[in-house]
Amino acid sequence: MNTIITKIRKELEDISDIKTRDTSQHFFKEPVKTYGVKSALVHKISKEYFKTFNNKTKSELFELCDTLWQSGYLEESIIACNWSYFIHKDYKPDDFIIFEKWVDSYVTNWAACDTLCNHTLGAFIEKYPEYLSRLKIFATSENRWKRRAAGVSLIIPARKGKFLTTILEIADILLTDQDDMVQKGYGWMLKAASPAHQKEIFEYVMQNKSVMPRTALRYAIEKMPNELKTKAMER
Repeated sequence: MNTIITKIRKELEDISDIKTRDTSQHFFKEPVKTYGVKSALVHKISKEYFKTFNNKTKSELFELCDTLWQSGYLEESIIACNWSYFIHKDYKPDDFIIFEKWVDSYVTNWAACDTLCNHTLGAFIEKYPEYLSRLKIFATSENRWKRRAAGVSLIIPARKGKFLTTILEIADILLTDQDDMVQKGYGWMLKAASPAHQKEIFEYVMQNKSVMPRTALRYAIEKMPNELKTKAMER
């Protein structure tokens, strides 16, 4: 096994905490494999080891990320997400295949989904917006995390006012999804878009509120003025 991975796992084991591990499980409905290391420390470890990669190729880095993902540990998946994002300026179109594989094969909870998609996939889509159509395909997947990924990959671009048309198209596809993780994901996407496009998002909510799950609706209107929230919540 790669010595870097071995060192990381040893460090995570050494600083693990039973109380943190037990508390972490409270944030998930599904069982989560975790060392019990606080997120701030995980991010710190990510940065410290990344600094040692001066002469590693992108391919070698992605191989390390894949090894981390395979462990199933939440902390290792977060490190993999961070490393893949740290090199976002070097992304090439073919990298999408790798990122989609990670969603398909390894993402099993909202934390791993959001960390990968908010940053790595979000940055990729901003660099290669021609791949927006692939997110719409994600939204039709039987995999709940891939459907959530369709929405949360656009959180950062949405905050910048980008991709409104695609955001609304993805919301249309996911509109009546019965999975609460998916509802929260696309509702969050609409919320992120609302400061820059309040009128359009509010109109979308009003047009669809009769069928939009209340979970998604509440997320979508969270940043809106109280008078608009009241109108949106009226039956």
